[in-house]
Amino acid sequence: MFYDLIVRGNLVLEDGVIFGEVGVKNETIHHIAPAGSLLGARTLDFGECYVFPGMIDAHVHCFSNPLEGFVTTSSSAAAGGITTMLDMPYDLPAPINSASLLEQKIERLNREALIDIGLWATIAKTGGTDEIIPLAKAGAIAFKMSTFETDPHRFPEIPDSEIMRAMALIRETGLRAAFHAENNELIKSLTKEYMDAGRLYARAHMETRPPVTETSAVLKVLEFAYWTGVKVHIVHVSHPRTIELIKRYKDDQVDVTCETCYPYLLMDVSALEKFGPAAKNNPPLRLAQDAAKLWEQQRKGGINIITSDHAPWGADRKEAGKDNIFLAASGMPGVEIMVPLLFDRAVIQEGVPPEEFAKWMAQSPAEVFGIPGKGKIELGFDADFTVIDPLQSWTIDQTKLLSHSKLSPFHQHKVQGKIRHTIVRGRSVYDGERIVAQPGSGQFIAGAAYKREVVSS
Repeated sequence: MFYDLIVRGNLVLEDGVIFGEVGVKNETIHHIAPAGSLLGARTLDFGECYVFPGMIDAHVHCFSNPLEGFVTTSSSAAAGGITTMLDMPYDLPAPINSASLLEQKIERLNREALIDIGLWATIAKTGGTDEIIPLAKAGAIAFKMSTFETDPHRFPEIPDSEIMRAMALIRETGLRAAFHAENNELIKSLTKEYMDAGRLYARAHMETRPPVTETSAVLKVLEFAYWTGVKVHIVHVSHPRTIELIKRYKDDQVDVTCETCYPYLLMDVSALEKFGPAAKNNPPLRLAQDAAKLWEQQRKGGINIITSDHAPWGADRKEAGKDNIFLAASGMPGVEIMVPLLFDRAVIQEGVPPEEFAKWMAQSPAEVFGIPGKGKIELGFDADFTVIDPLQSWTIDQTKLLSHSKLSPFHQHKVQGKIRHTIVRGRSVYDGERIVAQPGSGQFIAGAAYKREVVSS
């Protein structure tokens, strides 16, 4: 057969690495063979570079900053080796809590995306559960709710009665109910106490969000999931105690998955003290021993996926907290640097096998969120590839990030392992130096309940 594209290099397959090539036809993987065996219209020979399955970032905020959007974020993601991302629903000015809003967002995605994108949905603070079934049918990939209130409209704390009702409905769709799990009452009380006392230093952000504010909220969510039978997902786990609780509920047959984010694995609270608002996120960076134990859990398989929680705030929103950490926006950019940073730490420094790294960053997120044809280099799967040169070192420069957010605690951090090429369904999106695709070349990834009949009981 004569293929549309041949991709050659150290192919990272599910059971190991082989030096070989992939024959791509009609955007999918048609053949895997020893190097030099296939013929095609175009060949990309990456030599000794690793050719990974396309990496997936399941936790991205494209529209927290109105300047960002699909074009900028998907460009940044492609430059970071991400071929698929799942965008969170907490958009400005209106969160995606109705089918009509989701459909409008899908139309925009189809015009602007450079990589493939799935869309999360959410619900209103009260009275929003009637939209769950329509949102699922419209293509939501999953539902996200919060037990902490960032904003009563855009990012509300969902009352317990609404959570229980939502869980029962989401269970019918077969999708996952995900939670930003932090204890709103404890955090707000501690924050007021600190602000009244003038304790506004950077570390105060962690001190007002101690581990119990995460674990107590997670415990509630898990218990609710036990009684409703919904598939549940805990986002941005920051403390190893949370993983212990999750394991106990797995033993009780609760279908629970979880994620951590690259900052929690690669930094600790000392970075918050050193970099201030640039290293502020929710939940906060923890103690060094907590970060070490979280990495141990990642290595042992206690954590399903790693995400960026890409939150591209401008310098103005961060610098507002220069003298009062509580005034700074929470979150940091990540889609462009997460994969190389983790590759350096895991594969280069700690000897994690490339095929294991591929499971963390590609296969597992595809399985957790039911994304067919993604996550593996396998016959019939989409021809999505993330190519990494393990011998090339480079230095992160926040001023050159494609995101509108130009502020990262990893500025001037030296990394070994550079993104050499990003390919989505057989099309080059990033060639190692620049973006080479056009807006609209990406596709919408519909959730598993898309247009399927789901009858409410």
